[in-house]
Amino acid sequence: MLTVTVDSKPVTDVLNKLQKRMADLTPVMDSIGQELNSRVSARFETRSDPLGHPWETWTQSTKDNYPNDGIGKILQRHGAMLQSLNFSADKSSVRVGFGAVASKSKDVYAAYHEWGTKNMPRRGLLFADPDTGNLAPDDENAVLDIIDTFLSEGL
Repeated sequence: MLTVTVDSKPVTDVLNKLQKRMADLTPVMDSIGQELNSRVSARFETRSDPLGHPWETWTQSTKDNYPNDGIGKILQRHGAMLQSLNFSADKSSVRVGFGAVASKSKDVYAAYHEWGTKNMPRRGLLFADPDTGNLAPDDENAVLDIIDTFLSEGL
């Protein structure tokens, strides 16, 4: 499984503040996981990356080689990658990503789209910049809003 750590000082700061009030952050992490899972899922419909930039369309060679039994949408040849989208939360972290959806070469298929390849443009789903682990501003703000809600509820 591929792991990328989100490095956000604003998120870390407010989580540290919340952790002083709650020993077990599982409910917070679960809420964050649900929200990010929903946002990533929506990108399959909007066909845009976390910053709102549209994914590049298929090349003619991809169109020519597309299977007849496919769904016909970018990143949804048969729907397995979207179906593998999941999250896991515990008392100190949340992981959002794709299960073991592999290409014919047995490599992690979702990573090809998150980073792009020599022959395929990036079609980001999780990060504004996967190399740095930065969330898009809207995603980071959603995470901060969730944490602020827990802080304001006085848990």
